[in-house]
Amino acid sequence: MDLKNQTVELKQHLNRLKDKYENDEPPENKKDRQFFLKVKEESTPIYELLAKWEEDSLQIVKERKINVHPQQITSTRENMELLLMHSFYIDVKRKRFMELNNSIAYIFDQLLREMN
Repeated sequence: MDLKNQTVELKQHLNRLKDKYENDEPPENKKDRQFFLKVKEESTPIYELLAKWEEDSLQIVKERKINVHPQQITSTRENMELLLMHSFYIDVKRKRFMELNNSIAYIFDQLLREMN
């Protein structure tokens, strides 16, 4: 999968995670094993895609094909990982969640603009 498709797919995950955060209830017990296994099952493919996206993005940045700082790529991956957990556990204020969401979307959009 090329970087453009990875970015589009991650952006779709980002939108679904935002919906999940806004519409789901927090888990009754954050230590519930079944809930943990569900989170792990749903989030593992996203983590794997995110790692591949970071690797591919950093390569393109290094080749100077895209005008984004490498630290922005790494921060975007880290923020998306945080957001992933917050969207399941719903354990952060809405303002913080939206700040993370908006900064991730900004980098995804910037990459997509520069790849077109």
